[in-house]
Amino acid sequence: MGKRIALSVAAALAVVGVIAPSAYADGSSGDTEILGLTVNNGSSVIIGTTYAKTFNVEIDAYDDSGLLSADTDLDGPGYGYASDKTICETDYSCTHSFTFDPRVDLDNSRAGTWYVGSWVDAIDGDYRWDERIDSFRLKRASTLTTNASPEPVKNGKTLTVTGTLKRASWDDYKYHGYTSQPVTLQFRKKGSSTYKNIKTLKTSSTGGLKTTVTASADGYWRWTFAGTTTTSAKTSDSDFVDVR
Repeated sequence: MGKRIALSVAAALAVVGVIAPSAYADGSSGDTEILGLTVNNGSSVIIGTTYAKTFNVEIDAYDDSGLLSADTDLDGPGYGYASDKTICETDYSCTHSFTFDPRVDLDNSRAGTWYVGSWVDAIDGDYRWDERIDSFRLKRASTLTTNASPEPVKNGKTLTVTGTLKRASWDDYKYHGYTSQPVTLQFRKKGSSTYKNIKTLKTSSTGGLKTTVTASADGYWRWTFAGTTTTSAKTSDSDFVDVR
């Protein structure tokens, strides 16, 4: 079963205060090496408001006797913390399964960059400890809509394209408008497979988007958002407009 973030410990530290940590340290005995890691198959971990997310952390390591076990920690913003110890299944990697539940483990302060450290034990008693092997992003999920009107529209007339960008809140389990974010309007002409960027706008105080363009050809309109360090990228469903 995936391990949960230790929020109770974090809360206690927040109350009594935290002494700044010393410099990050590594250590080893023998020829054990930690070569790298893969989190969530190389993708950011994106979580909405309702469902828990389970993801794997694979530690790549080597020892001439084979690997025994790995004790791996995840450290993130807002005193976010999770840990797991696992028996290594192969001679070259050790895979952990973590589960983060937005309604149990998370609040908005925990979105951002998380660091992974691990202590790897080898069969012959050698070990390697790296406090920060690499990092990954834990992100709040986003939603994005598009609506183009009127439909159909006469050639050369004005078409209004609107939309709304929202992101998950792990504080109240709702989606709220994402303010002042750059979002790009794209168009794909009917019969083409390629979208072209038309213009970029910033969202309003409620996450809203609204612009006008001149209708000149049948095609598909959509908004696309590149994401941030704390919020996932999102491209809306397209809205087809018939130009007559």
